[in-house]
Amino acid sequence: MKIVTVCGMGFGTSLMVKMTIEDILAELGKQADVEALDLGSVHGVSADIYVTSTEMQGSFPAVDQPIIYLHNMTDKNEIKEKITKQLENM
Repeated sequence: MKIVTVCGMGFGTSLMVKMTIEDILAELGKQADVEALDLGSVHGVSADIYVTSTEMQGSFPAVDQPIIYLHNMTDKNEIKEKITKQLENM
């Protein structure tokens, strides 16, 4: 499984979310390749789940896989709730 976190530049917020997701996956006993990217790099990368901010909703490219939009990209509880729900639906 591959999870891609996305922010405008690909090294700030998306990197923090990547590390949070890795911690959550470890807590859940699950494994995934988690990668942080900038918005422009999403076109060339396929993933099972994309995670980004609600602020990116209007500019996020069309992808065939689920996109998790976060209201607060530093809120571990929101991230855990949404990642867990998505994993259960897969």
